Amino acid sequence: MATSPCSSSGVSSSSSSGLGADAGLEIRTRSVEQTLVPLVSQITTLINHKDKPKRSDKTLQAIQRVGQAVNLAVGRFVTVGEAIANENHELKEEMSIACIEARRAGETIAQLTDVASLDHPESDSHITIFTDKTGVVKAARLLLSSVTKVLVLADRVVIKQIITSRNKVLATMEQLEKVSSFQEFVQIFSQFGNEMVEFAHLTGDRQNDLKDEKKKARMAASRAVLEKCTMMLLTASKTCLRHPDCESARINKDGVFHRMRLALEQVIEIVTDSRPNGENEVAPISIYTGIKEFKNKVEGLRENLYFLSKENLSTMLEVILEHTEDFTDSAYTSHEHREHILELSKQAKMELEQLVSVWMQAQNQKTKDLMEDLEVAILKTCQCMNELKREVHSAATSLAADLLKYHTDHMILKALKITGVEGNLEAVAEYTCKLSEQKEQLVEMCRLLRHVSGTEPLEITCIHAEDTFQVTGPQIISAAETLALHPSSKIAKENLEVFCEAWESQLSDMSMLLREINDVFEGRRGEKRVYLSLPRPGKHNANLKTLKPVKLDTEEQAKIAKLGLELHLLTSDVDSETEKWEDQENEIVQHGQGMSSMAYSMYLFTRGEGLLKTTQDLFHQAEIFATEGMKLASALQVFSEQVHDDDKPLLMLEAEKLIPICKQLQITAKTSVQGKSATFTKEGQLSSDTSYTIRRNQTQAEHLRAVAWFLSHALARLNGSSRLYRLMHAFRKQGM
Repeated sequence: MATSPCSSSGVSSSSSSGLGADAGLEIRTRSVEQTLVPLVSQITTLINHKDKPKRSDKTLQAIQRVGQAVNLAVGRFVTVGEAIANENHELKEEMSIACIEARRAGETIAQLTDVASLDHPESDSHITIFTDKTGVVKAARLLLSSVTKVLVLADRVVIKQIITSRNKVLATMEQLEKVSSFQEFVQIFSQFGNEMVEFAHLTGDRQNDLKDEKKKARMAASRAVLEKCTMMLLTASKTCLRHPDCESARINKDGVFHRMRLALEQVIEIVTDSRPNGENEVAPISIYTGIKEFKNKVEGLRENLYFLSKENLSTMLEVILEHTEDFTDSAYTSHEHREHILELSKQAKMELEQLVSVWMQAQNQKTKDLMEDLEVAILKTCQCMNELKREVHSAATSLAADLLKYHTDHMILKALKITGVEGNLEAVAEYTCKLSEQKEQLVEMCRLLRHVSGTEPLEITCIHAEDTFQVTGPQIISAAETLALHPSSKIAKENLEVFCEAWESQLSDMSMLLREINDVFEGRRGEKRVYLSLPRPGKHNANLKTLKPVKLDTEEQAKIAKLGLELHLLTSDVDSETEKWEDQENEIVQHGQGMSSMAYSMYLFTRGEGLLKTTQDLFHQAEIFATEGMKLASALQVFSEQVHDDDKPLLMLEAEKLIPICKQLQITAKTSVQGKSATFTKEGQLSSDTSYTIRRNQTQAEHLRAVAWFLSHALARLNGSSRLYRLMHAFRKQGM
């Protein structure tokens, strides 16, 4: 297999083959890139053959088969490309030209590799092939260029679909802002929900397909905002309609609409790779990034003493040390960490001075002693920077761990709900001040964590978390003020609940983010644990029948989406509970974490993401989940025998309830299904059973409200084939 054929500026092969594509064709998605890989592999086989003047018949036949396979695959590929051209008139001319070029290049390669067209003397068992290798290289280059053009043009159709979907959402949002009656609002919000489901499906596919990890993280952050804000928009708008003269209700609603518009705009910026007014995105440099670049420059002196100036190195260190002031100036950094950071900063300056001194001498006189001194100075400078990196990591993560633990009881939010219902404006004002203080603490925590996150995607996640706390805090305050002014209003109470849940959800997300940052620092992959319990071909899936792709209607999509989101929220609760156990090797904790991880995989399926790709995968995962639940119930029963206080009856009752629920889930998962209705019913039942089971697995589960109108699972996996993916499928057939 050839290496990846795509670069940031186009498609290229090895220099020896002389292949290349239009430098203006940038490949931004994995699906386009992966579609080109087999083509480059086949062409490379033809181009990079050994330059022997004679070829055996067996070799010739093999080369001919490759040439024919290329031509057949290109033919199928072009057929789909032409269909796309006919459906999109603005691309028709460009697409048609690219398709003609691709078809012509494929046919040329087939002709050049056709044994029958070669001179084949009967007296000779070997013949000459590719006498003019230039012709094959030229045809291969044209083929790569034209195929890439077709794929990029097809990708523009997908981008257009996302933009069109966004425009529909924006238009409906404008209508929602202007409604004056509940009846009109309900009608328009129903339409809005359908449009958000479509937008979520399209952007979810795009997020999974993006090559750039930074863009992927930004897309995930924007989609998370839209997901959470959808429910906020519902309750904030209803509150404003119920209390039209309430200023705090209006502020609350306007804030949600503004945030959703910003998120929608960011999605389009990512998809189109553009910024408003042609601005370039300038990301702030983190301490980790600065230290990494600084060390690379310092270590580069071993190879080249003249590739940078001492002023350049000094400036780089100054920037790093300026960023450490975010830690030393923070009121939340411990005295011990502050002193260590200041001490290491001073030492770094001294080490650089020594390095520069030896470096300058080595430039004038490269003696053995001076080069050894330079090596020592390089090692000491890098070691000092590593210690500084370790110290700021410890300062940021210990602060985050302390804050998350301190705020885990959500006492301020609970107090706001109580005082709001009581109509106690004075008490609400007191607790909103405390919430503002908490917000500042959490915002500062996110800023410091960004410096030590270790990867650009995690940096982006930290920035997203900071923005979320910054925005959600004032929204909770305005919602609490509205409730205090209208203490008997059920909708005002519900609205405050929704915003508080968003705050709690973000705190839960921070716990996972902190784990990922620590994983990266310690050299582990910063990802949620995943149980690889999927069926392999020919194993474990004898009872699973192939399911035909089906398309669910909007109501069915919304129902599955709601259950999927509930799973996500419940897994976060379970994770936070199991983390409180000191003994992480405890059997109960391990079974609980296993069930949480599997439920999380099922939630990702409802978004068209993760390792579960088909309904068969989902059903099999549900079986494994139920089995794990049975093991947990057994462990709980054993544990309950050791309990001798008032909790024993409750614990035994929960264990007894868990067993029949898991058995029911196993039966549902194993039941064979035929057709759309049965598949949907089974999936809905699986999600419902899983939600109920994991809720029993919680220690302190509260009522969780799902966002009913947002994410769809079915369109992503069951319906299956957009034009672009059909195009790729056609191109991969016949051994390509």
